[in-house]
Amino acid sequence: MSEGRVDSWIWAIRIAKTRSAATALCKAGHVRVNGDRAKPAQAVKIGDEVRVFVPGVGERIVEVRAILAKRVSAALAAPAYLDHTPPPPPREERVFVAERDRGAGRPTKRDRRDIEKLRGY
Repeated sequence: MSEGRVDSWIWAIRIAKTRSAATALCKAGHVRVNGDRAKPAQAVKIGDEVRVFVPGVGERIVEVRAILAKRVSAALAAPAYLDHTPPPPPREERVFVAERDRGAGRPTKRDRRDIEKLRGY
């Protein structure tokens, strides 16, 4: 098999949890094949660069090494693509401790908002 659907391939290599989620990513414009927006049925072939923006996770940049028609285990899916995703930037470790006087009672709405602002919510 030299070509396959991009939504099926994204699902088969386990970037998307379900086939319908992979199709929804394509329809929303979160999938690009060789720099162009991809529709769900667009053909993908060996050597293509696929960029997928997964909400909550970030952008994944992968190169097609093999075409998979069906979902396989993670161990079998790994050789089907080459991951070019840059490592995420280091996370800042912020430690904020909201201190209140002992016995001050329950925090007021203003106190709660100040605490949330300090924590970054």
